[in-house]
Amino acid sequence: MLRNRLFFVLGLLVIASMVLSACGGAAAPAATEAPVATEAPAATEAPVVEQTSFTTPHPILGDLKVRQALSYCTNKADLIKSVYPLLTEEEQASLIMNTFIPRAHWAYAGDENVTIYPFDVEKGKALLDEAGWTLPEGATFRVNAAGDELALKFTTTTAAFRQTWASIWEKQMADCGVRVVRLHAPASWWFGDTTGIARRDYELGAFAWVGQADPGGQTLYACDQIPLPENGWEGQNAMGWCNELASSNIKLANNTLVKDDRIAAYTIVQQEFTKDIPSIPLFNRTETFATAADLTGFAPAPGQEYYNYNVQEWAKAGSDTVVLGFTQEPASLFVLVEDAFVANIAYQIIRPAQEIHLNYDFKASLVKELPTLENGGTTNNDVEVSAGAMVVDSNGDVVELAAGVSVINAAGETVEFTGGTVTMKQLVSRFELVDGLTWEDGTPVSSADLELGYKIDCDPESGATSFITCDKTASVEFLTDAAGYVQTWIPGVQDPLYFVPVWRIYPAHQLGDLPAKDWATDPRVAETPLAYGPYKLVEWVKGEKLVFAANEYWVGSAPVSPNFVIQIITPESAEGLLLGGEVDILASETLAGLNETLKAAEAEGKIKTFVEAGGTWEHIDVQLFIR
Repeated sequence: MLRNRLFFVLGLLVIASMVLSACGGAAAPAATEAPVATEAPAATEAPVVEQTSFTTPHPILGDLKVRQALSYCTNKADLIKSVYPLLTEEEQASLIMNTFIPRAHWAYAGDENVTIYPFDVEKGKALLDEAGWTLPEGATFRVNAAGDELALKFTTTTAAFRQTWASIWEKQMADCGVRVVRLHAPASWWFGDTTGIARRDYELGAFAWVGQADPGGQTLYACDQIPLPENGWEGQNAMGWCNELASSNIKLANNTLVKDDRIAAYTIVQQEFTKDIPSIPLFNRTETFATAADLTGFAPAPGQEYYNYNVQEWAKAGSDTVVLGFTQEPASLFVLVEDAFVANIAYQIIRPAQEIHLNYDFKASLVKELPTLENGGTTNNDVEVSAGAMVVDSNGDVVELAAGVSVINAAGETVEFTGGTVTMKQLVSRFELVDGLTWEDGTPVSSADLELGYKIDCDPESGATSFITCDKTASVEFLTDAAGYVQTWIPGVQDPLYFVPVWRIYPAHQLGDLPAKDWATDPRVAETPLAYGPYKLVEWVKGEKLVFAANEYWVGSAPVSPNFVIQIITPESAEGLLLGGEVDILASETLAGLNETLKAAEAEGKIKTFVEAGGTWEHIDVQLFIR
C-alpha cells in the first residue's frame, strides 16, 4: 500500500496547484524569483512533464465552486419525499445526510462541526456565475466563455428507486442551469470488477453504501485507496479525493481501540469531506419490505447488513418454495470483485457470513465466538520492534520501521524511532469455526479452505481491489486441530473491529489449484459456487431465476422451506407479482418505499409490510479527475 500512496503523491506533486484546486485546497503560490539565463536563449516552450492517469482535474467538477453550487441546488427533502411520500415531514427530515456518517450515529461530527449546504438555489446560481458558467438570456442551460454548455453525465442503476429520485434531481439541476444527462446502467456494468465504478467511468455517479455496524471508511477516503491503472485499480476511492489531513485521520479512526479518539478523528474527516465535496451525501434509506401475508420467519432488523441472515427460517404456508423477487440480476457470485448488493444477498444464501450484524452490533454465527480482549480470544501484546519490521505508523500507514518514523508505542505515546527497538502493541486473535461445517458435496470445511481465502483475497490477480487487511497482517497460523486460524497483526494495528472474522471460506478441495487470475471467469466461482450454508444453488437460468435447494449437509437446523428461488422480474411488474402471489418477498433493493398500493393491500390482509430505519445511504459521487 505504501508504494501506491507514494506513487500517487509523486504524481500529484507535478501538478500541485491544479490538484489542490480540484480538491478544494489552496493552489500553490507562484514563484516570485528565478535564476535568469544570461548566455542561453530564453526557452520558447515549457518543458513537457509526463502525467500519469487521472492527474488532470475534471474541467467542470474540478472547480470547488461548481461542486458547492451542485450541493446548494440539491433539495434533499424533495428527493426523500419522492421515494418516501408516506413518511411525515419530520421523519423525512430525519433521513437527510450531511456527511458520510448518519446524523444519529455515534461518530457523526455534529451539525456545528461540518459545512452544511442547505437548499439555496440563488446561492448555487451565484457560485456558478463566479465559476464562469453564465446563463444567456432566454437560455435554459449555462455556458462558459467558450460557449460550452454546462452538461454532466450522471450514471446510476436501473432500480426504480433511483429512477424516481434521479428524475427529481435532474430537474433540480436544470433549475440552476445545469444539464444532467442521466444514464441508468445495468448493475452488472455499474458494479462490475472491470467496468463502471471500478474503472472510474463516470462524471457524477449515484449508488448506496450498505450500512454497517461500524463507520469504517478507510478504503473509501484514504489517499492510498485511489484506483489507478498504474496500481492495478486497487482501492475504492474512485472519486480520486486526496486530502492528506482527512486521509491520515480516517486511518487513525480505524486504528485505535479508544472510542473518543475515533470520534475526534472522524470529526476531522467529516470537516474536510464537507469542505471539499468529493461526494454529495443525500439521505439514509429506510429499508422497506413487503411479503405474502402467510410468509413466516422473515425478520428484518435495524443495523443488519443483509436482511436474509435467517433465510433458513422463512416459509410460505402451504408451499415448499419461497420466491424472492429481484429487479437486478447479479453479474457474478464472486463477491470479492462483484460489489452489487443483490450478488451479496444471493451469495449469503449459500455461504452465510461468519458473523451477523443486528442492531448495529456483532454476533457470532459460524465461528464459535468472536475473540475479544474481554473473553481472552484476543491478546494485545507488548512486542519489541526493530528497524526493518513492517508496522503501522502514527498516521495509520503501513511502513517499514526506520529512523525518523513516528509510531505509537505501547504506552500510547507518539514517538520518533531513532534506532534500537521500540515497544509497540500487537493484536493476536484466534478464530475457530463451529464444528460440523460441511460443503454440499460432503467434504468438511477445513483450515485449508480458510487458507485459500487468505491467499485469494490477498492476490491482486484475483481481481480484489483493496488489500488493507492483507497489508496489516503479520502472519496467519492455520490450525491443524480444528478449522480456524490465529491472526497476528503487524505491530501498531489497533483496529477496533479486530474481533470480526478476517478470511473468507473457499473450497480448497475444488479450487485449490485454480490460478488467482482465473477465478473471476471460472464458472465454479462465478456461477456455480459450492455451498456450506442452508441452501445450495442448483440452477441459474440467466435473465430468469436462481434456484436453490436445501443443503443436507448444513450444520444448522434444516431450512423450513426445502426450496428457494430468486426470480428476476422487472420494476414495473414487481408489486403486481407480489399481490398476485407469484412472488413472496420484495425487499429494499426493489421497493422505493411504502406506497398507497402496498398500504391498501396490507389493510386487506393480502400482504405484510416492514419499514426499518436503515444505515444504508444514497449519495452522488463526483469524479474529480479525468484520464
